[in-house]
Amino acid sequence: MWLIFALLSAVFASLTSIFAKIGIDGVNSTLATALRTIVVLLMSWGMVFLTHAQGGISSISKKSWIFLILSGLATGASWLCYYYAMQIGEVTGVVAVDKLSVVITMVLAFVFLHESFDAKSLIGCILIGAGTLLMVL
Repeated sequence: MWLIFALLSAVFASLTSIFAKIGIDGVNSTLATALRTIVVLLMSWGMVFLTHAQGGISSISKKSWIFLILSGLATGASWLCYYYAMQIGEVTGVVAVDKLSVVITMVLAFVFLHESFDAKSLIGCILIGAGTLLMVL
């Protein structure tokens, strides 16, 4: 089931890039990010109430709060940089470089989460890195 949702995530992420490039035409990238964030906020809370998940707020641990806040800050920084890059660059180049996050995430997951990193992972990282380099040159 995770694969279906991961594929849907990829489809929606690609639509995000296309819609963003069209939408930021003549709009300050920071303002565009803030507007997008409002929509994401409303959609997220809508899903919380639709699925009756709001009762779980009180059971979130302090550690989870800290890391969810840090994740939110990282997301905000990523979106601000992404929208500015999208405004001044071409979609294909920005998206290609943005996907280096896969390589960075794999390395960080190995270092901090002690996830496995085998020959297959190394080859995949090299290919993603090479593909990114090929697309932006």
